[in-house]
Amino acid sequence: MLKTRGINHIDLGTKDMEATRAFYEDVLGFALVRADLVEIGDHGRMKHFFFDAGNGQLIGFMSGEDVSGYPKEFDSGINRGLGLPHGVYHFAFDAETEADLERMKHHLESRGVKVRGPVDHEGWAKSIYFDDPNGLQLEVCALLRPFVADDAIPRVRFRREGARKIAVDER
Repeated sequence: MLKTRGINHIDLGTKDMEATRAFYEDVLGFALVRADLVEIGDHGRMKHFFFDAGNGQLIGFMSGEDVSGYPKEFDSGINRGLGLPHGVYHFAFDAETEADLERMKHHLESRGVKVRGPVDHEGWAKSIYFDDPNGLQLEVCALLRPFVADDAIPRVRFRREGARKIAVDER
């Protein structure tokens, strides 16, 4: 069995490292902990920056915006380029409590970030959702209770009608 301590880092692409850096450092408060400039022959320098997301976990971004021949237009939000709806690929950060989730929502909104939620996930968690400058959907999630064996049994627990989420009576 592969046993790890969790995620070390996630690495993503960005078209604008300065906007990404401002958002992750100034809005989210994630410290920049490693910043590499990688020379690509005589074509320019690739930027590879890592931010501390907490608990030793990192989120990294690579940018070839200063490298000749590197694509300037690509879907840095991931989903559109794969033909998927916004938010299928997303990244969720952990909130310690529901009150902490609310505090984070107000923090983001005070910095001009449009926040959706909190959304109740059938009593096991609550989440807020927002986008970064790359078009990536981000989430902050607070677990409300420990998982139980019943949680791992596949079943319909809700359905969607447009943007509405409707609980399903499991009786």
